[in-house]
Amino acid sequence: SMLGLVLATNIFQMYMFWELVGVSSYLLIGFYYTLGAAVHASKKAFIVTRFADMFFLIGILIFGYYTGSYNFSFTGTEIAYGAGASAFTVADNARALAAGGMILPTALVLMFIGGAGKSAMFPLHIWLPDAMEGPTPVSALIHAATMVVAGVFQIARLFPVWIEYAPQALEVVVIVGAFTAFYAAAVACAQSDIKRVLAFSTISQIAFMMVALGVCLPGHHGAALDNHAQLGYMASMFHLFTHAMFKACLFLGAGCIIHAVHSNEMSTMGGLRKYMPITHITFLISCLAIAGIPFFSGFSSKDEIITACFEYSPVCGWWMTGVAAMTAFYMFRLYYGIFWGTENKELHAHHTPHEAPAAMTFPLVFLSIITVGVGVFTTLGGFCDWSWASFGSLVSAAGTAYTVHFDPQVAATSTVIAILSIALATYIYKGEKQPIADKMYATFPRLHRWAYKRFYMDEVYQYVTHKILF
Repeated sequence: SMLGLVLATNIFQMYMFWELVGVSSYLLIGFYYTLGAAVHASKKAFIVTRFADMFFLIGILIFGYYTGSYNFSFTGTEIAYGAGASAFTVADNARALAAGGMILPTALVLMFIGGAGKSAMFPLHIWLPDAMEGPTPVSALIHAATMVVAGVFQIARLFPVWIEYAPQALEVVVIVGAFTAFYAAAVACAQSDIKRVLAFSTISQIAFMMVALGVCLPGHHGAALDNHAQLGYMASMFHLFTHAMFKACLFLGAGCIIHAVHSNEMSTMGGLRKYMPITHITFLISCLAIAGIPFFSGFSSKDEIITACFEYSPVCGWWMTGVAAMTAFYMFRLYYGIFWGTENKELHAHHTPHEAPAAMTFPLVFLSIITVGVGVFTTLGGFCDWSWASFGSLVSAAGTAYTVHFDPQVAATSTVIAILSIALATYIYKGEKQPIADKMYATFPRLHRWAYKRFYMDEVYQYVTHKILF
């Protein structure tokens, strides 16, 4: 289904495989069908994503009706009336300009709602944390590295249409992505289930990709996209590429940890670095990558996104820099809670934790190696203006390939902020006791409770659907 989604030659064909991906996700989330929680999670994911996909289908139908085309790279020149009639542009098409020229932007925004559901953007994010009831390899592959970024892929695939006919509508993508990134990071700071921390981390990172797609400057749209206009687009695809490595490693590492202690809760962990050295090192490498530390894969791509955000708006740039700081903080809160902190000796007396079998640790080692390798390659390449056109970049009409390049000021600022966030998490969570964390929880119990309960979004949906609609 995912291969068909990527290889589809038009929007309608893509939609067919899009739905098959949804069915696959539903079946995999409910893999442990004897568990009530898994069954409920699979139904929740299916219903929420089908609701979003309804808007995707409406957008496709509107787009096809008014343009006469389902092509990804629709240019308005495909249609010709009658034999021998010359092609014409959308500007000449009265139907496409109906409703004050809002037809194409409306169709694209409706399609974006479908992508927002698949990629768990707020407020359609509620299915992904519960999807963690599925097996850990499913979480690593389907719900972190591939399927869940289909919404980002959809926007990127239709990007020529967005940038040509609806550049102002990209502000919707920016606003939704920026809020989702902050919301998910705030919730991740309070979760105790390690897979749910990673689930909200995934939501936040996908939101980074969405924001990057939205910040392509309207003043630079057109057929000949220069290097400046490509910055956000390529930053998004770059982060999709690097995120898959370290996030899959984190999820598989979580699977090894759950295998060792038979629990998802951080309260049953602590001090596991002595028992699980391979998982510990690979997990640490992935945490450094997602935090945006130089020479790890997440550094280059996240800095490209933040640079694009600053080009778009200083407010957007600082907002995403703040979310990146939160990312470093909650990931190292997770790291110290699992591998350092207070060891649960009472639990370990009955069941001594152990390293996972080689079949489980080999993927961790492989993924951590490519995380470091790609990080070193792209970090050095950024300073050397390395072109990664060979990975399938968007090129301008003149054939100029996109070049990876750093803004030294942005790179230095974001790196310092990430290091400070890691230092803060180390200061609060590394020790045997966490008096500062306990005091924070005691001082702000309501805020912590709201973040832990995901700001009651599930309860809001329950009330609306059960009390108002049905």
